[in-house]
Formats: sequence, C-alpha cells, structure tokens
Amino acid sequence: MKTLTIIDTFGFLFRSYFALPPLKNHDGFPTGLLTGFAKLIMQLYKDYPQDYLVFALDSPEENFRKSIDPLYKANRPEVPQDLKLQLKVAILWVEQMGFKNLVIAGYEADDVIASINKQANLLNVAVRIISHDKDLYQLINQDTFLFDPKKKTEIHEADCIEKYGVAPAQFVDFQSLVGDSADNVPGVKGIGAKGAAGLLHNFKSLDGIYENINKIASKRTQELLKIYKEDAYRSQKLVRLRDDLLTDFDLQDCQMPSQNPLLKIVESLKAYEINSVLKKILPKDTTKNSFHLFENATKIRESQGFIPQTPAPTPFVFQAHLLDTDEKLQAFLPKLKNDCVVSFDTETTNLDVFNAKIVGFSFSLDGNNAYYAPLGHNYLGVGEQVSREMALEFICAIFEAKAVIGHNLKYDLEILRTNFDFFPKSFKNIRDSMLLSWLYQSDLPCNLDSLMLRYFKYEMIHYKDIVKKGENFSQIPIESAYTYASEDAAACYQLYHKIANLLPPHLIQVAESTEFPLIQSLVNMELCGTKIDIEYFKQLKAEMSSKLSSLSEEIYALAQKNFNLNSPQQLSIVLFEDLKLQSSKKTKSGLSTSQMVLNSLIDAHPVVPKILEYRELFKLFSTYIEPLIEHAKLNSAHKIYTSFMQTGTSTGRLSSKNPNLQNIPVKTTQGRRIRQGFIAQDGKMLVSLDYSQIELRLLAHFSQDKAMIEAFCQNADIHLETAKKIFGEELAKEKRAVAKSINFGLIYGMGARKLSETLKISYQEAKTYIQNYFESFPTVKDFLKAQEEFILENGYSLTLLGRMRKFDFNGIQEYQKAAFLREGINAIFQGSAADIIKMAMNAITQEDLESKLLLQVHDELIFESPIECAEFEARKIASIMESITKLRIPLQCTISMAKHWGDLK
Repeated sequence: MKTLTIIDTFGFLFRSYFALPPLKNHDGFPTGLLTGFAKLIMQLYKDYPQDYLVFALDSPEENFRKSIDPLYKANRPEVPQDLKLQLKVAILWVEQMGFKNLVIAGYEADDVIASINKQANLLNVAVRIISHDKDLYQLINQDTFLFDPKKKTEIHEADCIEKYGVAPAQFVDFQSLVGDSADNVPGVKGIGAKGAAGLLHNFKSLDGIYENINKIASKRTQELLKIYKEDAYRSQKLVRLRDDLLTDFDLQDCQMPSQNPLLKIVESLKAYEINSVLKKILPKDTTKNSFHLFENATKIRESQGFIPQTPAPTPFVFQAHLLDTDEKLQAFLPKLKNDCVVSFDTETTNLDVFNAKIVGFSFSLDGNNAYYAPLGHNYLGVGEQVSREMALEFICAIFEAKAVIGHNLKYDLEILRTNFDFFPKSFKNIRDSMLLSWLYQSDLPCNLDSLMLRYFKYEMIHYKDIVKKGENFSQIPIESAYTYASEDAAACYQLYHKIANLLPPHLIQVAESTEFPLIQSLVNMELCGTKIDIEYFKQLKAEMSSKLSSLSEEIYALAQKNFNLNSPQQLSIVLFEDLKLQSSKKTKSGLSTSQMVLNSLIDAHPVVPKILEYRELFKLFSTYIEPLIEHAKLNSAHKIYTSFMQTGTSTGRLSSKNPNLQNIPVKTTQGRRIRQGFIAQDGKMLVSLDYSQIELRLLAHFSQDKAMIEAFCQNADIHLETAKKIFGEELAKEKRAVAKSINFGLIYGMGARKLSETLKISYQEAKTYIQNYFESFPTVKDFLKAQEEFILENGYSLTLLGRMRKFDFNGIQEYQKAAFLREGINAIFQGSAADIIKMAMNAITQEDLESKLLLQVHDELIFESPIECAEFEARKIASIMESITKLRIPLQCTISMAKHWGDLK
C-alpha cells in the first residue's frame, strides 16, 4: 500500500525553529531552520522514494473559526523575524522542488490536511502526517498516522490512547472539555486531561456526557459542566477539523521525483551555506570549495537533534624530543611558519602565577612529534638548558602561528606575562582544548587526564608519580621531565582536533567568537587584582573573633553544655537528644543539622537562631576574613588576585576561586562589611555596571509575551506590573515582593511548594498565585511548557548562543526528572545571561580605556577607573553592554561609583 506524506508546512517549521540551533551563514542570514528543513526532505527522499508528498499551508485570509469565537488564537505571539525570513525561503523551495503546497482560503493547514487525508483514504492510500500539532490526533485511523521524522516513530491509535487516555475518534470531544490556552479554546474550566478522559471512558462522547450528566458521581464536575456547557460546545466547533474542502485530489501531482528534489535548489543551498546537506547530495569534488572548515579539521555535523556522544577511543601515540640548547631551538625556528598550528604548554614551580617560575615549555606542530625546551631546572648535576633570551624569542615565534592551542591556556599566558612580561600581539589565533571539551559536554570533567582517558583510553603520566612530595618540577631530572612535558603538548593537540571534529558548526562558532577571546579578558582581569584595606580587615577580624566567642558562650548556656559547635554530629546530639527537638531529615551520621533543618526549627528553641548566627559569622570569618588578610600580605600593594574559571559551571557562568569573590553575601550586614574592605587605589574609583533584571528580560525576549515586553519597553517596574496583573491595582504595591519572588522563581524552575516555603504561605495559596501569573502572562506558560517538552525530547536545553546543557533521562526517578527540568529551564536564562556578559567583556577589552576590569560577579562588571574619567568611561562601557546583542526588549545597565565595593549599589 502506497503512502502519502502530508507536511504541516508552517506548524512543523514553527515548532522546529525553536528546537534548532541558531545557525547563520557568513552574511548573517539565519539558516538553522532551513538546514533542518533540507534534511527532512533528504530523509523523506531516501526513506520513501516511491511514495507521495504534499505540503499544507495556512490561508492568509481570516480564519472561519473567528466567526465562531473572535478570541480564537488572539494571543498568538508575533512570529520571530528570523523565522519569517527562513519561512519565505522554505516555501519558495517547496515550489522550486516541484511539490504542491495546498492553501484553501479561510482555512487552516489542519483543515487542508484533514481534507487531503479523507481523499487519500478514499483512494486506498495510507497517510503519514508530519506535524507537531496535537489537533491532528483526531485524524488517526487504521490508514492514517502521525510521524515524528526526528525519532522516525509512527503515532497510531494505541499511542493516542496511551498518551491521552482516549481514542482518536474521541479526541475532538476530549479537546472540547480540556480546551487549549495557546489557541484560546476555552473548554470546561476546572476539568483537566485526566478528568476528561475519565468522562469519555464512561460516557463515550460530549453528547453522551451531557445526556447522562446526573449520573456523574462528582457534584463539582456536574456543576462545572453545566456552567461551561456553552464553552464546551463552542470549543467542539473550534477544534473539529473540516475534511470536506476537496472534492477530488490528483495523487500523481504529489509523486516523489525520481531524482533527489534537493538538486533543484543546489544554488540556493550554496548561497545559504547548508553545507552538511550539500556534502551528502553532491560529489565530493564539487563541494570542496563550498565548505568553510575550521583548520580543515571541523566536519559539518548533524546539528538538528545533536546529542554529545563519546566516540570509540582512538590510539594515542607521540614521540618526545628534547631541545636543550639555544642552537637546537635556533635551528627549529624556521619550522614555525605563520600558517602552522602549534600546541603549547608550560612547566612551572607551582600554580600561583605571581610566584611560579617557568621551568620549561613544550610544543607540537602535528600532535605526533612533541618537543620540550628546559630553561629553569635546578638540581645538582643539571645538564644544558636554553637561555631565557632564546626561550622568549622562540615563544614569540610560536604565538605568531596561525593557531596556538593550549589546555587551560589562560594559565600559560599569565605565566608568560609574569615571567617574561610577554603578551601576544593578537588573541585571534588562541585556541583551547579545555574550552572546546567543555562546550561539547559541559557536565563532565575537563582536565586533560580525564579527557585523554575518555577519548583515547590513554592514561597520562601523573604529576605525583614524577614529582616527589615537597619538591617541584624544577627539581625533576630533564631526562624524565621532557617526556612528561611533551606528552601534554601532544595530547592537547590531538584532543583539540578530535573534539573539533565532533562539535556542530554553531558551537565551533561560539568557541571562536566568544569563549576563546574571553581568555584575553580574563588574563587582564586576573592580573589586575583588587586592593583591600588590610588594617580594616585586621580590625574586622578582631571584632568577629570576639563576637564568635560571645556567641559560643551564649549557645553553651542555652544548651547547658559545652561542645564543638563546628561538629554536625555533636550539634545533632545537643539538638535532638538533649533538647528533644524534632527533625525528619537523616544523614549517614545521624539527624541532619543542615541550614534548611535549622530554619524549620527557628521558633522551636532560642538556641537555634543563635546557632544560625554563629554559623554565618564563622563561615565569613574562616572563608573570607582570615584568607583575605593572608592573601593581601603576599604583595606590597595588598591586592587580592582571584582566578576565574570558564569551565566551572555547566550553565556557562564564570566561577571564581582562590579566593571566591563572587559569593561574598550582599544581602547580609556582615557580608556587606566584607565588601566594604575592598577599595580603589589612590586617585581612582570603583565603578559597577550591572545588567538590570537581565534574566527576566530574557524571559520576555524568549516567550515574546506582549505584556512583559511592553513593561520593559516602557521602562516600567516589572515586579509592580506583575503584581498589578496578579493582585490588581489596589494590592499591587503591597504584593510587589510576592510578584518578584514569582518572576525570579519561574526562571529557576520554582514550583508551588518551593514558593510556599519562600513566602511562608500555604501550598494552595502559592499554587493560586502561580496560576494567576500564567493567566496574566499566557505566552510565558506556553514557552516554559514548550521548553520542558524540548528538554525531555532532546535531552538538553539551549542558550541564546546555542550552548547546550545536557541531561540523561534514562532510568531516572520522577524527582530527578523534575530536578533536571528545573535545571534545564534555569540554564536557558542563566546561560544566556552568561553569553551576553561574555560578549560584552570581549567587546570592552578591545576598547582603549583607562578603566581596568577587576571583577565579574555574574551580571555585574566592576572596574577601577581614574577619578577624572570614571563617569565618561562608565557611560561608554554601559553603551557597549546595552548594545552587545539585539533582543526584543532593550538591555539596560545601572551605573554606580564609589571608593569602597560595599558602597556600590
């Protein structure tokens, strides 16, 4: 039996647009959707060469359903401009390939599909419908099924029953009861999918339900059905598809051509650089010039539905060479040509870039032969080594290469700066295998040893196996050191090219345009350092030490015994055995004394708030006060030098360590007192530029919610506007804090239970707040729901730049699934905010400014500026940050200037 494939042109492309990476050609024209569409045609031609194919399109004229209900689809968001541009091209392609694209004035594509389906069934032809629209479930019968081309799965009657609890023949009545908020189909308010399925199971149809309404056991359900009867039957008219719009249908017009239809649009595919498709439909020699491959290593990957997989390991082999004299290095110099690709690594005495001395460096030009040049080994009987002058000349030549690859190259560049005062003339050739591996799988370790095991099943020589405890690399015999060092350079080279071949093109683009250039911004920032008032911190230390001592005595008095306050086990005994407090949470070592548990017991005994106060103070004392003083003593300027990690989070946010300056509390009095000790140098000011509500702006951008977009475009207080919509004008000011919690909570995947805990209200009240919120911002709900479905289906979420946060849903429990979905939604907003501020940092770094970037604290950048130009440069930086990318709403920065970090707003 032959089969006719019907494609819901706009519906399929619209849904696919949001599921595909934001690819662009070299002219900046969006191509992600076109790539996916071309691959669909390629798949259909390959899998069903003898079948029929037709496209169905919505009519531009007013839909007949508007006469039934003027509100039908009234809330549909405006189609994104990138989608509009690609949709025009896709529809043109349909015509150019010779396929029919049926449109019937006044009707939707679904009605056209229903009418084609009826005609095809009469001709004894099976029908395969490609669409994401659930309205089409009503068409499923023994000859008609829906089809997911990505998973290559067919959806038949049994699948409909399993998913919705009703047969396809009942689907219209099912939708009449449930409704559809996205299309403004009212349904029966208060009846959900489960309730509707139960009613139809008992009474078969909508008419059957109303004929037997008094037999329904639930009085509430009876009342709802009576109140909303008119809505139910109006909904029935809205969702029932018309199948009588065609009187005849010529199948021969839909025959799949004998030659690949994509060959008719080759020139267009070339113009839009759909190279992954061209590569498969044209002979190799005709496509050679149309590919833009990175370093001839990055193959065009299947970006649609891309899921990172660890490929089968390949052997890792290399040959180590020693270049231990100036003459040998000088002789090698001619091989360092401008068009070569070089991997580079340094060996040092320790990890502190300000105190570490360079011991040697290794490099490789092909990943197979790797070379080590020693210059700082220091032990009795040490052999020949290269001079510092020759080493610097050679390193300068390395950084003139076409590409320089490192693994955590930021560290090596800082070592070169502190040891040689060397800085590359340009960062355009900088590459990093650590960053590339993080972009590929951000949830897995990115250290070189782990990656070589994962991709090559190769165990690297371990540092601890060649460097004895208490020694450093300079004390290692050169004969042992050169193999170890050469291995790093060879591994980094081979690893980089291996992962480059696995990454889809859009992630290679993210690496080149954002992540690699950020290395320069971070090197500059980390080497600047931030000054602290060391005397202020010494005074704070004495004060906090005294406060901790008195708090301890108060706690001992209330507990009527002395114990180790920093021991969870001893604290647990005091609270739950001696004082008989109740805790439902257990750990392996006994009853939990976590922050959450103590907060729940805060009113149970006066000792609990004292313990919480002690813990906060002790954490600040041990994490910040003492370490900051010790750090500042290491240099005469009393500066703190932190290290920023690009691969420290899976969302893409930078993280800070040694010490962590991003996590100093800003909402507590003691946290602000610590920030007060960070100061500007003489003649300078600290300047803060903070993206205002960037994640909420991203929610407005992605969801395209009109009310939210309007509020931001009018520069209104978004939390107050939200409160007005949920609680009304009279209560808006009073409830602004509640609205703020909901606004931010949704971004972090907060549900009713978490909201009730946060606001200390009942679960039902929290649930009502969220329901009211979604009724006020309907497209926000639709967007979040669509993203959850995408994450469940594909196993990852996407940021603004197309970075991926990956999840494995196989074999997990429901609570884990819910946690993954929360993380996935959060990653969209946090990750996109990270994308934006990274782009801004890169742009700011290229400006000629007196202001120096000191810190990045998520959505905030903190500079040190000369007083005389601080205001002017702050406005200039704000302009860069606000125009770095174009969203549907404006980006906005707040500017604050002060002598002390704690005074910045």
